[in-house]
Amino acid sequence: MPRLSSPESAPPLPKPPPASAVSRRRFLRRSASAALLAGVPSGWAGRVFADDSPEVPAIRFGIIALTDCSPFVIGAEKGFFKKHGIAPTIAKGANWAAIRDALSNGDNQATHMLLGMPLASTMGLLGSPKKPMIVPWLVNRNGQAITLKADLKGVVSDDPKALKPLADKARAAGSPMSFAMTFPPGTHAMWLRYYLGAGGIHPDRDVSLLTIPPPQMVANMKIGKMDGYCVGEPWNARAVADGIGFTSITTQKIWPDHPEKVCAFSAEFAEKNPRTVRAILRGLHEASVWLDDPANRAEQCEIVSRPAYINCPKEIILGRLGGTYDMGDGRQFQDDHPMIFSARNCNYPQPKYAKWWLSQFRRWGMVTGAPDYEGVAAAVFRPDLYEDAVKDLGVSHGGRDDRPETLFDGKTFDPAQPEAYATSFEVNALKG
Repeated sequence: MPRLSSPESAPPLPKPPPASAVSRRRFLRRSASAALLAGVPSGWAGRVFADDSPEVPAIRFGIIALTDCSPFVIGAEKGFFKKHGIAPTIAKGANWAAIRDALSNGDNQATHMLLGMPLASTMGLLGSPKKPMIVPWLVNRNGQAITLKADLKGVVSDDPKALKPLADKARAAGSPMSFAMTFPPGTHAMWLRYYLGAGGIHPDRDVSLLTIPPPQMVANMKIGKMDGYCVGEPWNARAVADGIGFTSITTQKIWPDHPEKVCAFSAEFAEKNPRTVRAILRGLHEASVWLDDPANRAEQCEIVSRPAYINCPKEIILGRLGGTYDMGDGRQFQDDHPMIFSARNCNYPQPKYAKWWLSQFRRWGMVTGAPDYEGVAAAVFRPDLYEDAVKDLGVSHGGRDDRPETLFDGKTFDPAQPEAYATSFEVNALKG
């Protein structure tokens, strides 16, 4: 039983302090509280503060050495990521497979990626480990090209039909023509396949397709390993400058204002770190607006041309970035659809673009039967995250666009009928 104190044994109560001492103590406490609260943001309420800072501030961004890695590099170099609480590290990958794997295993938390790659990874296609990924941001439009070897000058221009008799002859002789792209489900693979198919050439039967990392394209053409390739800039301009090839066609001539690279995250990372994703997208927005200002292009090229990034003379990057095209076979022009990073609702992750890629996976036998166009597009392309990130930045975006798109062969893609489009091509490898 606990021992209790009796009133007789309790010590006398202390005398209350004089009123002047109470007033002084109260004043000191209030002064200390005021000092502590002086720097607290207006979002603080009571004892709870709604923290809007990134859950994971230190972010590794994967890139490949291409002009369209610029938003990531400029976001880091010009302090746009830092402004939104992100401490960036730019990690240049050796090839697209390495970029995919680094995102999948968590070495990189965000990455510059070919549009088709997060779709293939989410679906587990073409050798990709099944890893759900999301795309809340389109990085750029336009700015890729198909380069042919110099020997084909005067024989082929921008019409792939001129390649058909050459491809048939080479295949009959047992030495098929060789063409390179950068990754099987990626943008360059689809532009090259579409180009060859429009010329009546089956990319899987009539020619040989190679996978080569972008910076290695020029060196491989120089040693005679290929007849042509599709890649992003500056590696098409570099072939012209080195005199080993010419540009047959730009991808913006195949599809004006086409989508190109994306900023991708693993779905798991994005779900756990929504404030981090929002901060990254805000940094990308500011970098992209900066990049689309012609007054900044010289500085952009000086920065991204460095060995740590693209490792190419800045002059070679600058010309085509501004729309000045020397195709290398006598054709020269000023393109009205060069690479853009922010203009014309560039960054909005339109679900119709995911559906177009799925239609090409279907066309070329990369899936059996009709894929879940709506379901996959909704899972991977995330306009809700884009809209949330830019809503407080004063961005007036164009919203969702479901209008049909017509490519250079005259065929129109209606995003409401992707399966009918996928199965409408004469040159195909449909399964099921």
